[in-house]
Amino acid sequence: MIRVSNVSKKYGDHFAVKNLSFEIDNGKVYGFLGPNGAGKSTTMNIMTGYIAASEGDVEIDGHDILKDAEEAKKCIGYLPEIPPLYQDMTVKEYLDFVAELKKVAKAERKNQVEEVMKKTFITDMQKRLIKNLSKGYKQRVGLAQAMIGNPDVIILDEPTVGLDPKQIIEIRELIRELKKDHTVILSSHILSEVAEVCDEIMIIAKGRLVASGTAEQLLKDLGSSNTLELTVKGSKKEVTELLKSVNGVNTCTVDNAPGGTVECFISYNDDVEIRDELCKKLASKDMTIYRLVNDAKSLEDIFLELTDDKYVEKIEREEAQKEEALKAEKKKKKQEEKEDTNAEPEVTKETENDEQPEASQDAAVKEEE
Repeated sequence: MIRVSNVSKKYGDHFAVKNLSFEIDNGKVYGFLGPNGAGKSTTMNIMTGYIAASEGDVEIDGHDILKDAEEAKKCIGYLPEIPPLYQDMTVKEYLDFVAELKKVAKAERKNQVEEVMKKTFITDMQKRLIKNLSKGYKQRVGLAQAMIGNPDVIILDEPTVGLDPKQIIEIRELIRELKKDHTVILSSHILSEVAEVCDEIMIIAKGRLVASGTAEQLLKDLGSSNTLELTVKGSKKEVTELLKSVNGVNTCTVDNAPGGTVECFISYNDDVEIRDELCKKLASKDMTIYRLVNDAKSLEDIFLELTDDKYVEKIEREEAQKEEALKAEKKKKKQEEKEDTNAEPEVTKETENDEQPEASQDAAVKEEE
């Protein structure tokens, strides 16, 4: 449905977005997750054709967002962070106006406007001036205008910003309903919001896509930790000796704790499951286990790690090294091509000798004539 290929947006020497590439399929809710200033809004503005990318391409249902803008934009409904509402219009007047702008056929306008008002629960507000609505209802009107024209893709930029908890829950329910008939893309810097409603998560930091996948995939790939926390009844010396005898244990730290117990922090090898053997050995020594926890990372931990400045700086250094290597390769290739162009073919003695008999034969033919 949507293909973003090597998209970059540069302002002076600063990249708001750099080398973004991803594909979005039908019938899912996708979340752009990142801290403020990560490039989420810039990416959405490029995808909707509001601004042009410095480099790269965006295709919506096979239509280039710049070369075939009219057809591409027919597939998109967009709700910016600040909804584009005309405050002195009533809700229905505004939605009728939007339907006309989107070139919805006159015969269908009434039904479409009524349908989107019903879906966003603003039918009772249709005769009220937009300026008199609460922020939550204004957000609903913004959602309704994005849905007019029945676009395949609905893009929502920070749809719950500034709303109270009740309004946030209502907007989340609306997004789940939209998923039934549309592909939904939303941006947010609130992890719980994205995890709550999105099927796929794309984490952006400083304009770069640093991770993508379902919440379960991210936890599996990036959240696993080869450490255990153990609270067990026993002496420090005995527990330390027992832990060192377990196959796969790398290091262990054991400290005394209240009630005749000890607290242990254990690291182990990736390819070994130590819990079965550990529990059996502790049970054989009558050491009661009070707590055994695999110290895995949470989604919050993963997000903080991937958006940390040090992690992003590492990515930037790797990018710079690749660019330098590519420049060096291009320079070397250009130099080789220049040398090949300047090189002249050498004439060998054998070639001269080969040509001499042919010249003699030509002279002999002329004499006979």
